[in-house]
Amino acid sequence: MSTIEFNVQFGQLSRILQSFAYSLTKNVEDAKDLFQETAFRAMTNRDKFRPGTNFKAWLFTIMKNIFINNYRKKVKANTIMDSTDNMHYINSGSVTVKNDANSNILMDELNGMVESLDDSLKVPFVMHYEGFKYQEIADELSLPLGTVKSRIFFARKELKEQIHRRYDKMFMPWDKESPAMNN
Repeated sequence: MSTIEFNVQFGQLSRILQSFAYSLTKNVEDAKDLFQETAFRAMTNRDKFRPGTNFKAWLFTIMKNIFINNYRKKVKANTIMDSTDNMHYINSGSVTVKNDANSNILMDELNGMVESLDDSLKVPFVMHYEGFKYQEIADELSLPLGTVKSRIFFARKELKEQIHRRYDKMFMPWDKESPAMNN
């Protein structure tokens, strides 16, 4: 592809690329920077484009990769180094994790609620929780995909109902019976 053909095709796609840049960044200035970086990389790597392939997809891939690389750089820049002996990296110095018995008790209660589900709901739900995709669950259990999705939905619904029955009074101080609302 000649330089002129390359520039003409790039010009025709520039508006679409600018829109895509904005959809990635959600910021006008960042989108302009991303578009400019994409244009620069496309022009400098023009010789790597294979004629007969999808030019638009090639440009979108360049833009998406630039965006991902910039995002990773920002995340890395926000990572602080803990200077203690163990030399662990911490994502944020302001976030602390509270590890107390209450969270362990709540997890035990939640696990008990899951265990109380009917096996037809529990098995697909636990598999999904463990990271299996819907189709993998359907294949493993020899069930239709829609049935698996329904059972996971109903398991979630049942768990929500159990949680509300058990904890509504504890976590909803704005309840009508609460003396705080009557003041």
